[in-house]
Amino acid sequence: MMSVVIVLFAVLNTYRTEELSDNIFKDDKLKNSDGSCGCSSIKRNTEENFESTKIFDTSSKNIVAEKYSSAANIQSVYPRTNKMVFIKGGKFNMGTDEPVFIADGEGPSREVTLSDYHLDSYEVSNAEFELFVNATGYTTEAESFGDSFVFESLLSEQTKSGITQAVAAAPWWLPVKGCNWKHPEGPDSNITERMDHPVVHISWNDAVAYCKWAGKRLPTEAEWEYACRGGLKDRLFPWGNKLNPMDKHWYVLKLNIIATFFISQKYSIHTCINKKEFIFRANIWQGEFPETNTGEDGYIGTAPVTEFPTNAFSLHNMVGNVWEWTADWWNIKHTRTPTVNPTGPQSGKDRVKKGGSYLCHKSYCYRYRCAARSQNTPDSSAGNLGFRCAATLLPEYLKEHTYDKN
Repeated sequence: MMSVVIVLFAVLNTYRTEELSDNIFKDDKLKNSDGSCGCSSIKRNTEENFESTKIFDTSSKNIVAEKYSSAANIQSVYPRTNKMVFIKGGKFNMGTDEPVFIADGEGPSREVTLSDYHLDSYEVSNAEFELFVNATGYTTEAESFGDSFVFESLLSEQTKSGITQAVAAAPWWLPVKGCNWKHPEGPDSNITERMDHPVVHISWNDAVAYCKWAGKRLPTEAEWEYACRGGLKDRLFPWGNKLNPMDKHWYVLKLNIIATFFISQKYSIHTCINKKEFIFRANIWQGEFPETNTGEDGYIGTAPVTEFPTNAFSLHNMVGNVWEWTADWWNIKHTRTPTVNPTGPQSGKDRVKKGGSYLCHKSYCYRYRCAARSQNTPDSSAGNLGFRCAATLLPEYLKEHTYDKN
């Protein structure tokens, strides 16, 4: 019997050693060194893309959250996913000394110290965003512009037949008229069965407006990355270094072990291994990008915000699913000088987004890493772009729903 126990622990130890020692950089070189999935190319009012003829009036975007009365008292027919997790501040190494996309400013690794803060456990869902819209009458920028960007394979043939333009740098991204958060793949689509999925086609300005209404704010890039790492040092992903343990897309080999100890004249251990369970960790692209997505993780597009296991900080979907806006202006020049609560440059043209999305594949957009980053203009939107909120102090109306895992 003791030999069985020894073998069992050997298996578990071998698995953990493999997970921790995996060198993700040694194989499968990127097809494009610049990671040309096109996510950072889908911007409004740029020479690289077609021009928008409508000028957006940002003066209507001032949402007042007076005493958070609307956010505090609002009722929903859907399970609420607006709870926040307390993140204990501390020091961590931001960025990496092994950048995949040097031009993105992924490096160097640098010491950052953060104060305590709170972060949404989930990405903001369609249901939560609908509450905001119903309470305030808010109109998103995609609705005002009249279009947004969608990945080609998600569109119906009828919708595609009416499109004559594409993003030059990434022809799989198409501008779709009548596309917005309520119609994520164009006028013939809806979110009726996706209320628990992350809201998409959300610009940075839209995200800021929602956060203000909810008594929250967008996380800084440093806060986002610290939370993504979940207390792990210099790891690629929120759970470690290995995306594909045992050469599969599964993330964990879970053994259900029932151990009963009987102590009498003889000491014995009865161990029962029920079965192996394979569980996915993140919603990303499987197959050959951009032609074939096999959907091995169960989703071709977005997944529910509650899907997939959390990291050590009880945060869901920190990588994959949808890109998440941060508060920072884009900057690619960093030094090793230690900083405290960095907030990025004071001005810029693009805002930082983190985490990658369901369209990320290692061969094209290997940005579902904690240190990875990308950017878009504050008025840009797309079918894989959403957000989650942060808060320095927890809003009063959320205190009864919050828990501390740190």
